[in-house]
Amino acid sequence: MSSWIWRGAVLLWAAFFAIVGLRGLFDPASYSETFGFSITGVAINTLRADLSAFFIVASGAAAVGALVPGWVRALLVPAALFGTALIGRLIGAAMGDPTNWGIIQGMIIEALTVVLMLASWWALSRVSVDTATGNSAGAAGDLK
Repeated sequence: MSSWIWRGAVLLWAAFFAIVGLRGLFDPASYSETFGFSITGVAINTLRADLSAFFIVASGAAAVGALVPGWVRALLVPAALFGTALIGRLIGAAMGDPTNWGIIQGMIIEALTVVLMLASWWALSRVSVDTATGNSAGAAGDLK
Protein backbone atom coordinates (compact mmCIF):
# COMPACT_ATOMS: atom_id res chain seq x y z
CA MET A 1 0.00 0.00 0.00
CA SER A 2 2.72 2.51 0.89
CA SER A 3 4.36 2.01 -2.50
CA TRP A 4 1.17 3.31 -4.14
CA ILE A 5 1.34 6.45 -2.01
CA TRP A 6 4.90 7.10 -3.20
CA ARG A 7 3.93 6.37 -6.80
CA GLY A 8 0.91 8.67 -6.55
CA ALA A 9 2.94 11.54 -5.08
CA VAL A 10 5.57 11.21 -7.82
CA LEU A 11 2.92 11.03 -10.55
CA LEU A 12 1.19 14.18 -9.27
CA TRP A 13 4.55 15.94 -9.23
CA ALA A 14 5.31 14.65 -12.75
CA ALA A 15 1.92 15.79 -14.08
CA PHE A 16 2.41 19.30 -12.70
CA PHE A 17 5.89 19.74 -14.16
CA ALA A 18 4.89 18.14 -17.47
CA ILE A 19 2.21 20.82 -17.74
CA VAL A 20 4.76 23.55 -16.91
CA GLY A 21 7.19 22.16 -19.52
CA LEU A 22 4.63 21.67 -22.28
CA ARG A 23 3.05 25.04 -21.65
CA GLY A 24 6.46 26.69 -21.91
CA LEU A 25 7.26 24.75 -25.07
CA PHE A 26 4.25 26.20 -26.87
CA ASP A 27 4.14 29.55 -25.03
CA PRO A 28 7.56 30.54 -23.67
CA ALA A 29 6.09 33.77 -22.33
CA SER A 30 4.41 31.60 -19.67
CA TYR A 31 7.85 31.16 -18.10
CA SER A 32 8.03 34.92 -17.68
CA GLU A 33 4.72 34.86 -15.82
CA THR A 34 5.56 31.78 -13.74
CA PHE A 35 9.16 32.62 -12.83
CA GLY A 36 9.09 36.40 -12.93
CA PHE A 37 11.67 37.23 -15.60
CA SER A 38 11.49 38.53 -19.12
CA ILE A 39 13.44 37.60 -22.22
CA THR A 40 13.12 39.06 -25.69
CA GLY A 41 14.57 38.48 -29.13
CA VAL A 42 16.34 35.27 -30.07
CA ALA A 43 16.85 34.38 -26.40
CA ILE A 44 13.21 33.30 -26.29
CA ASN A 45 14.15 30.27 -28.42
CA THR A 46 16.76 29.23 -25.85
CA LEU A 47 14.23 29.69 -23.07
CA ARG A 48 11.66 27.59 -24.95
CA ALA A 49 14.14 24.79 -25.63
CA ASP A 50 16.22 24.61 -22.45
CA LEU A 51 13.65 25.24 -19.74
CA SER A 52 11.07 23.05 -21.46
CA ALA A 53 13.62 20.25 -21.81
CA PHE A 54 14.46 20.53 -18.11
CA PHE A 55 10.84 20.14 -17.00
CA ILE A 56 9.74 17.59 -19.62
CA VAL A 57 12.72 15.28 -19.07
CA ALA A 58 12.39 15.53 -15.28
CA SER A 59 8.66 14.78 -15.35
CA GLY A 60 9.05 11.96 -17.90
CA ALA A 61 11.79 10.28 -15.88
CA ALA A 62 9.73 10.61 -12.70
CA ALA A 63 6.69 9.05 -14.36
CA VAL A 64 8.76 6.17 -15.75
CA GLY A 65 10.39 5.61 -12.35
CA ALA A 66 7.01 5.52 -10.63
CA LEU A 67 5.19 3.35 -13.17
CA VAL A 68 7.68 0.89 -14.67
CA PRO A 69 8.87 -1.88 -12.38
CA GLY A 70 12.62 -2.19 -12.53
CA TRP A 71 13.09 1.43 -13.64
CA VAL A 72 12.95 3.03 -10.20
CA ARG A 73 16.42 4.48 -10.77
CA ALA A 74 14.83 6.89 -13.24
CA LEU A 75 13.70 8.84 -10.15
CA LEU A 76 17.32 9.86 -9.70
CA VAL A 77 17.15 11.92 -12.92
CA PRO A 78 14.78 14.61 -11.57
CA ALA A 79 16.62 14.47 -8.23
CA ALA A 80 19.88 15.25 -10.05
CA LEU A 81 18.34 17.97 -12.24
CA PHE A 82 16.59 19.79 -9.40
CA GLY A 83 19.54 19.23 -7.05
CA THR A 84 21.88 20.84 -9.57
CA ALA A 85 19.48 23.77 -9.95
CA LEU A 86 19.37 24.17 -6.16
CA ILE A 87 23.16 24.13 -5.92
CA GLY A 88 23.34 26.74 -8.68
CA ARG A 89 20.92 28.98 -6.79
CA LEU A 90 22.86 28.55 -3.55
CA ILE A 91 26.12 29.43 -5.29
CA GLY A 92 24.47 32.46 -6.87
CA ALA A 93 23.10 33.65 -3.53
CA ALA A 94 26.50 33.16 -1.90
CA MET A 95 28.15 35.20 -4.67
CA GLY A 96 25.72 38.08 -4.21
CA ASP A 97 23.15 37.46 -6.94
CA PRO A 98 19.92 39.34 -6.27
CA THR A 99 17.32 37.21 -4.51
CA ASN A 100 13.65 37.71 -3.82
CA TRP A 101 10.72 35.59 -2.69
CA GLY A 102 10.54 33.94 -6.13
CA ILE A 103 14.15 32.70 -5.81
CA ILE A 104 13.51 31.44 -2.28
CA GLN A 105 10.31 29.73 -3.41
CA GLY A 106 12.23 28.06 -6.26
CA MET A 107 14.85 26.82 -3.81
CA ILE A 108 12.16 25.36 -1.54
CA ILE A 109 10.50 23.57 -4.47
CA GLU A 110 13.86 22.25 -5.65
CA ALA A 111 14.78 20.97 -2.19
CA LEU A 112 11.37 19.32 -1.73
CA THR A 113 11.68 17.72 -5.16
CA VAL A 114 15.07 16.25 -4.30
CA VAL A 115 13.67 14.87 -1.04
CA LEU A 116 10.56 13.44 -2.74
CA MET A 117 12.51 11.78 -5.54
CA LEU A 118 15.21 10.32 -3.28
CA ALA A 119 12.67 9.10 -0.71
CA SER A 120 10.52 7.60 -3.46
CA TRP A 121 13.53 5.94 -5.07
CA TRP A 122 14.55 4.49 -1.70
CA ALA A 123 11.04 3.27 -0.82
CA LEU A 124 10.20 1.88 -4.24
CA SER A 125 13.58 0.20 -4.70
CA ARG A 126 12.81 -1.82 -1.56
CA VAL A 127 9.74 -3.36 -3.20
CA SER A 128 10.71 -6.75 -4.58
CA VAL A 129 8.88 -8.18 -7.56
CA ASP A 130 8.52 -11.91 -8.09
CA THR A 131 8.78 -12.13 -11.87
CA ALA A 132 7.25 -15.59 -12.00
CA THR A 133 4.01 -14.64 -10.25
CA GLY A 134 3.98 -10.86 -10.64
CA ASN A 135 3.39 -10.46 -6.91
CA SER A 136 5.23 -7.78 -5.05
CA ALA A 137 6.18 -7.50 -1.42
CA GLY A 138 7.47 -4.38 0.26
CA ALA A 139 10.15 -4.23 2.90
CA ALA A 140 7.72 -3.02 5.58
CA GLY A 141 5.17 -5.78 5.26
CA ASP A 142 3.48 -4.28 2.22
CA LEU A 143 2.31 -7.69 1.00
CA LYS A 144 -0.20 -8.30 -1.74
